[in-house]
Amino acid sequence: MAGIKMATPASKPEEYKNVFVFLETREDRLIRPALEMIGVGKRIADKVGEKLYCLLLGGDIKKEAKEAVSYGCDVVLGAESPDLSVYRTLPYSKIISDFVKEEKPNIFLIPATRNGRDLASRIAVSCEAGVTADCTELDIEQDTRILSANRPTYGESMLAEILCKKHRPQMATARAGIFPVPDRVTTPKGEIRINKVKVDKSLLKKEVLEFKKKNAVDLTAAKVVVSGGMGLGKADGFKLIEELASEIGGVVGSTRPAADMGWISRDHQVGQTGQTVRPRLYVAAGISGKIQHIMGMKNSETIIAINTDPNAEIIKYSDYVINADLYEAIPALVNSIREEKKKLATVPGK
Repeated sequence: MAGIKMATPASKPEEYKNVFVFLETREDRLIRPALEMIGVGKRIADKVGEKLYCLLLGGDIKKEAKEAVSYGCDVVLGAESPDLSVYRTLPYSKIISDFVKEEKPNIFLIPATRNGRDLASRIAVSCEAGVTADCTELDIEQDTRILSANRPTYGESMLAEILCKKHRPQMATARAGIFPVPDRVTTPKGEIRINKVKVDKSLLKKEVLEFKKKNAVDLTAAKVVVSGGMGLGKADGFKLIEELASEIGGVVGSTRPAADMGWISRDHQVGQTGQTVRPRLYVAAGISGKIQHIMGMKNSETIIAINTDPNAEIIKYSDYVINADLYEAIPALVNSIREEKKKLATVPGK
C-alpha cells in the first residue's frame, strides 16, 4: 500500500538456537518460579534436541549456579557483582540483553513475577522481539521450532495461542505456580560460566542506602495452603483459618473479595490477580469458587472444600468436601488433629 512501509523481520530465525531461561533470585537464592522455568525450558529444549541455557545474576551466585545444574541446566551463564545482589531494572535488563544478543537463543522464557514482568518488556524492546505475557501453557513445534505460547483471555474463559513466526528470540513470561518443579538429575553435567562484572554507573541512577525486606507471604513455595473467603463473614474469621493452618504446617491464603474488604493483606491473595499456588494440600473454607480464584489454585494436588452450599463452584474442583458450617467444622478439625498429635507423641520412636 502506497505511503506505508511494512515492517521487516529484525532477525533470521535459522540463525537462532537453544532455549534460554532467566533464573530469578532473592537474596542470591533461587526462588520456586526459577525452578519451574528450568523444568519447562528443559522439556522444550529436549523436544528439539537443543541445549537449555540458564541466566543468573547476583552478588554471590556460585552455589545457585550449581543448584541450577543439578536440576538439568546444560549451561549457566552468570554475571556477578555487589551491584547485582538486589534486582534493579536498568543493569539487569542491559546485561541480559547483551547475553541474548551475543548467544542468539531461539526461545527465552522468564517467570511472570513482578521483577520478571518488568524485565521481559525491556529485553523485548532492546532485542527487537515480542513477548507473550503470563502464559499457562508452553510447547514447541518440532519441525518449525516455533514456540506455542498459550495464555488465558476474556476473563480466563478462553485460551489464546500466540505464535511468533518471524522475530527472534521468541519470548514469553510464564505464570508462577503453574508449572511443576523438575526432579534433580542423577548425574548433572552442566557447564557453568560466571563472570565478575563491573556495572556501568550510568545504569545505577540512584544509590541504594538500605534495602528493607518486606515480610511478604510467598504462597508459591508453600506445601499446604489454607484459604478463607467471604463465607467467613468477618475479618476475625481469619483467626480460625490461621489456627488450622498452624496445626497442619500451612500458610494462610484468601480470595480477592476478602482482601478487598480489608480482612487480610493482599499478599495472601490467591487467584488471577494474586498468587498462583500448587501445594500438596489446599483447603478452601467459605469460598464459592469464582473462576478468578480457581485459576490460582486448581493445580493443587489435593483440594478440600469446607462449604455449606453443596452446589458451590469450588465443589467441582475439590477432591474432598466438608458440607458444613466452617465455624463448626474447623474447630472440630483442629481438635481432631491435636488429639492425633498427642497419640503420636506417646508412641515410642515418634
